[in-house]
Amino acid sequence: MARFPRLQDPRLGERRRRVDQFVRPVQLFISRETAGGVVLLVGALIALVWANSPWSDSYHDLLEQRLSVDLAVWSLEGSLHFWINDAAMVLFFFVVGLEIKRQAVIGELSDLRRVVVPIAAAFGGMIVPALIFTAVVAGGEGAGGWGIPIATDIAFAIGVLALVGPRVPLGLRVMLLALAIVDDIGGIVVIAIFYTSELALAPLGLAAGTLVAAYVLRQSGVWYLPIYFGLGAIGWAATVESGIHPTIMGVLLGLLAPWKAWYREEGVADLVAHELARFRESSDSQDQDEGAEQRALALRSLATLSQRAIAPLDHLEHQLQPLVAFVIVPIFAFANAGVAVDMATLGETAMAPVTLGVFLGLLLGKPIGIIIATWLIVRAGARLPAGVNWAGVAGVGVLAGIGFTVSLLITELSYTDAALLTEAKLGILAASAVAGLLGYLVLKRIYGAPALPQPE
Repeated sequence: MARFPRLQDPRLGERRRRVDQFVRPVQLFISRETAGGVVLLVGALIALVWANSPWSDSYHDLLEQRLSVDLAVWSLEGSLHFWINDAAMVLFFFVVGLEIKRQAVIGELSDLRRVVVPIAAAFGGMIVPALIFTAVVAGGEGAGGWGIPIATDIAFAIGVLALVGPRVPLGLRVMLLALAIVDDIGGIVVIAIFYTSELALAPLGLAAGTLVAAYVLRQSGVWYLPIYFGLGAIGWAATVESGIHPTIMGVLLGLLAPWKAWYREEGVADLVAHELARFRESSDSQDQDEGAEQRALALRSLATLSQRAIAPLDHLEHQLQPLVAFVIVPIFAFANAGVAVDMATLGETAMAPVTLGVFLGLLLGKPIGIIIATWLIVRAGARLPAGVNWAGVAGVGVLAGIGFTVSLLITELSYTDAALLTEAKLGILAASAVAGLLGYLVLKRIYGAPALPQPE
């Protein structure tokens, strides 16, 4: 009986269920992002090697291949690079929206007392890098890229943290996760406000209309997912025509996803018991045809019940996370990390203001901003997460300097000049590599395996 404490103490079981409700999504998210980070790194390395090989022209030719969609009433043509950055990445931002929604309703962003430290740290980690970039570039060519060093790549940062070992406290993992999510929100807002071209009001109105329709259908209890995918496709097309970067549509649709299941938790067990009883009764039927039909009905009812007992947010995140982590984001890395490094001009490129601004913004600005903002909010009365000390905050600050996915996306929105693109991407790649290695070494020293006792 000791193996089933929930049967002995219902209150203990309830507390355990509440803990699991928070811990399991975080653990699942961390484990998937860790594995995805490895694939992401492989995609980036392939791009770097190919872009600096004798076959570099084929790399660029591949990304410039033109693809078109013609639906009679609407058509769109763009390069493969466009379809990756502006179409496929919408799913990435949709999953980001789902995770933001989850954390806002049941996770770390749901309690102001717990979220105030990561929010303050994230703001510091966005403001200081932007200021450093602006100071280095000093109003020169490329000054519009100040948003590049504000972002943190969740997949790489969580992946490096996982390599440190199991002694890293959960509070530090959750702090990094919440900080990176708030960073993503900041990056999305920056893209929407500062990296938007001239607006076309009619398509913008249509995009807004699809969001309103999705909200009305959700509130009406219509949870048939293909309808929402159809609305999302229309909203994406309208957003492309409106001048706003279409990834914003992905985030907004993710935020609209219902987080409660159709059936309440307390009623599911009774419904399942009823269908199981019907299944057992059909097995005892003398009429084999009727029994088989009843069993099939019972199983179909159980299948429907199991679907409706899972919140759409959970279902969508479970289905899309592997696709995003292992396919879409690595392809994005492949399409955007192919920086051709000319060894003859490497020194000049490395010392260019944009390269230095991005590099210093990520590598120095992130930890400085995070430490200062965290210190200020703690001085104001907030508390560090459980098990987290100031050395851990410094390590998280260094890891936050891994700016990859969103930073590369903002780079593509900031510049059209090939030289500026190369400089910014070189700064991102160099800072991310150094921040990942340095962050690992710092945190490994703090939370690494304890030294073995020396024999006497």
